[in-house]
Amino acid sequence: MAEQTTIAETAVPVVIPRRLDPEDAQLALQELQAILKRQEVVDALAQRQHESEDEDGSNLLEGMLQRQHEDEIRQIVNTLHPADIAFILESLPVQQRQAVWQLVSQEHDADVLLEVEDWVRESLIASMDHEDLIAATGAMDADEIADLAPDLPPDVISEVQKGLTDAERAQLVAAMGYPEDTVGAIMDFDMVRVREDVTLEVVLRYLRRLHELPDHTDQIFVVDRDDQLRGTLSLSRLLLSEPDTLVNAVMEPDVLSLNPMDPDIDAANAFERYDLVSAPVVDEQGRLIGRVTIDEVVDVLQEDSHEQELSRAGLQEEDIFAPVLAALRNRAPWLLVNLCTASIASLVASRFEETVSHIVILAFLMSIVAGIGGNSGNQTMTMIIRAMATGRVTGANIAQLVKRELQVTFLVGACGSLVAATFAWVISDSYAVAGVMMAAMVGNMLIGAALGVLIPLLRDRFGKDPAVGSSVLLTFATDSLGFFLFLGLATLFLL
Repeated sequence: MAEQTTIAETAVPVVIPRRLDPEDAQLALQELQAILKRQEVVDALAQRQHESEDEDGSNLLEGMLQRQHEDEIRQIVNTLHPADIAFILESLPVQQRQAVWQLVSQEHDADVLLEVEDWVRESLIASMDHEDLIAATGAMDADEIADLAPDLPPDVISEVQKGLTDAERAQLVAAMGYPEDTVGAIMDFDMVRVREDVTLEVVLRYLRRLHELPDHTDQIFVVDRDDQLRGTLSLSRLLLSEPDTLVNAVMEPDVLSLNPMDPDIDAANAFERYDLVSAPVVDEQGRLIGRVTIDEVVDVLQEDSHEQELSRAGLQEEDIFAPVLAALRNRAPWLLVNLCTASIASLVASRFEETVSHIVILAFLMSIVAGIGGNSGNQTMTMIIRAMATGRVTGANIAQLVKRELQVTFLVGACGSLVAATFAWVISDSYAVAGVMMAAMVGNMLIGAALGVLIPLLRDRFGKDPAVGSSVLLTFATDSLGFFLFLGLATLFLL
């Protein structure tokens, strides 16, 4: 007991950070929503009292409750990781988002701005005054400032540049000059480099003088006097080798290096293929100018996945709480295209009115033919778009891909058409209808598979995003041609 008392008396208060758990963010979001809801009730009651001119003590009570709610919000958000704060801000309507953002501690501003999605960041920056923006961006590295530069006011960027060293200012200008979606736009400049003609003991002494290693440092870059990249030295090799060993004796000379103008998705694919944690970035002269780390690559892969999901539906990323008119501008164009294509498909079906009027059961069966063709094509198209994104589709293997997909689809269609034909025979009691159903289904599935390959390839050939609206175009083709094929065969063989 005495020992416990001594420990308690000499203990230093420690701030225990909140556990990094996505469920924490979910619970915090629910708590904040409950607090904000209570504040809305208070504001509504205060408004009623104001309108009835019965304000005896109401302003004082309202102020007390508002301060209480604000304190509760601060206690919740400021114990969270910046990524969790970003998640909460993205999950709140604009007005509530701004209210919570004003209560986030300034020490988190920089990290949160880097974590939130672009469509949220713009509104957060717009709500901050000049001094707060300077304070937030002043704590960032050059590559991080470059990430925010498109959303920052020009006067803030100019002010921040004044506080940078010449080297940092040059890095910022260089980073801002690289196009979006390139390696240069995601690389950072914080890395460790050493010469190849020094011993490992010298390298260790150098590392000990640093306050900390840059994040995701798994290797040290070896350069010559002109900053030409000569190789890499892994930390494990550094620690396990004899201290008097020269760097060039244990370094790895064969290094995967990136060019700043390479597409960032190519870098992400290289990280995935070779299980990298970091990779050097060199210019045209072979000089080391930066590095790409796994955290940036994860962001690239996630963003690319989200863009593909939205693009297939003809959408761009938007704030889920954006004004109705903004959402309308995003969603309406491809929906109107879809409406036009559906109208064309209906027009095709209407040309066979006489056939359908004689054999009414066809009206119930033709949607199956169109739907299965679209689903088959979407399977093929999803695989092709993914293969294109990873660079596996080339001009030399396009014909082979089309042939393979047609073969696979024919076999799948042959099996599935037997089921469909049986169903058609059961409800129509006609072997002829079942045969037409079987032939039309296989034919439309083959059409869907061929178009699932060709539509993305053609869009890419003309410089368009292969994923944007491809499903809409595919549905139009399989619906129209499916109706035409099924009703055309029915006209030929059933009338």
